[in-house]
Amino acid sequence: MESTKTQNVTVEELLEDRDPNNLNQHVQLLWDDVIGEPEGGRSPESAWRVSRFCFKQSRRCCYTVLSILLAPPCALVLGCGFACLAFEQIWCATPGLRCLRVYCFSIRSLCQSLLAATVTPTMESIGHLCKHIRVNMRKDAPEEKDLLII
Repeated sequence: MESTKTQNVTVEELLEDRDPNNLNQHVQLLWDDVIGEPEGGRSPESAWRVSRFCFKQSRRCCYTVLSILLAPPCALVLGCGFACLAFEQIWCATPGLRCLRVYCFSIRSLCQSLLAATVTPTMESIGHLCKHIRVNMRKDAPEEKDLLII
């Protein structure tokens, strides 16, 4: 009996908190989040109360009707869409990228070898030549020329 109560409480808790990850915090549907009158422009109290009641009831009724009519088909389409996305990632994209990585390994090795044989020695030679260059800027030198000592 106690496990049934625990299961019922868990189901009730799950139904109570329908957005546990706060996915839709930007959707504010309460009266105070949508309507507000500034100090200078106030409607009569009775109009304010009737408007608030109409807003709440129409919002609740319309949302209920839309949820009943459109939520199941939307859930079906979204479920199929996410299933297709998961299938594509698991069975197509990831193996395809793995194949590409295997195929490109030899091209990568070839490019690294070519760079190591050509660019690396060239840059090392240029660096060796340039390491003896010194630029000396003096305050007492004429302004139109910099002294370059090699």
